[in-house]
Amino acid sequence: MSPVAIMLDSAKRAENAHRGPPASARSNVPAFMAMDVVAAAARLEAAGRHIVHMEIGQPAAPAPASAIAAARKALASGQIGYTQSLGVPSLRRRIARHYDEWHGGEIDPERIVVTTGSSAGFMLAFLALFEPGDRIAIARPSYPPYRNVLAALGCEAVPIEVTADTRFAMAPSALLAAHRERPLKGVLVASPANPTGTMMTADALTALIRAAESEGIAFISDEIYHGLDYAFPAQTALNISAGAVVINSFSKYFCMTGWRVGWMVVPETLIRPIERLQQNLAISVPMLSQVAAEAAFDGRDEMETVKHGYEVNRRLLVEGLPRAGFDQFLPVDGAFYLYADVSRFCNDSLDFARRMLEEAGVAVTPGVDFDPVQGHRFIRLCYAGATADVGEAVERLGAWLKRG
Repeated sequence: MSPVAIMLDSAKRAENAHRGPPASARSNVPAFMAMDVVAAAARLEAAGRHIVHMEIGQPAAPAPASAIAAARKALASGQIGYTQSLGVPSLRRRIARHYDEWHGGEIDPERIVVTTGSSAGFMLAFLALFEPGDRIAIARPSYPPYRNVLAALGCEAVPIEVTADTRFAMAPSALLAAHRERPLKGVLVASPANPTGTMMTADALTALIRAAESEGIAFISDEIYHGLDYAFPAQTALNISAGAVVINSFSKYFCMTGWRVGWMVVPETLIRPIERLQQNLAISVPMLSQVAAEAAFDGRDEMETVKHGYEVNRRLLVEGLPRAGFDQFLPVDGAFYLYADVSRFCNDSLDFARRMLEEAGVAVTPGVDFDPVQGHRFIRLCYAGATADVGEAVERLGAWLKRG
């Protein structure tokens, strides 16, 4: 090989090395569009615009003062290390006590698994329960990472449309119909739900769990928005079935999104398998976050005040949006979301959300993030921000639509 050829070959190999190896097919999941809206809003803010943020489910309020104080004390000690993989025992006991206080049911602390937010809880549940190729039912619309994480693990998310006939909750008949078409291994539901903010009644949740169990379908209950219920009290699946897997978090009610700490309640058969997974995937959840989480339960009065603020924001939207022109939206039962039908204005929620951001300075999430089929008709508004901002958003949207 000539010196020139050697030089060109070396340059080509160096260029390929710089590019790096190709990504795996399993990593080719859709982006979480709400985060893309966050980035677009940040670019406008950097240019000097004032943006009202209603695109991401993040409370504007800080973590409870009790949690922050406990974290400072622990940090000052300097002893921040690994914990047991299932979590700090005192935190697991405190979470178990929480179920007795809120739902009147005793839970064995051994069934509690502390996780790195609910996100890690879903990953652990999916890995512990399912094999590649398994089919898991989810509502349509629903939280995008459900289907995206399942896809990355080689599982198939089976969307089941929810409609007004069942108050936008998954119906047992629809679940069983999907199971008869091709067997399901699991079903995942959320109440209160994201993005709709709707809730399942106790009777509806019971009927769905009984239907799943009758066919040997594993039941996963996403209860991350428990505590943020307005229409009627939220029901935990644990009061219905000891076989359900429950996932929760300190992110929403306790305003601790960035602390990345949540929990699972699992049947006894899954404790050791999930412990082994946690040992290998994360070793343990950060100790500082666990210390803060345990103390967060002492901040209930503070969090109830925050919840009252959400109720005020909710009322501003429910009363103000129809006057602004948005008069079609789902029941606003819980969480801090309003899912609005915008088809009278536009049949492309992605473009509608883009124009709303650029022209009105209000950031929302397009429904296509949650529902690939009907989401082009909807947008999701989060009302976890400051009341003044929610009021301003209503005014801005009214003026924007009039300019139309």
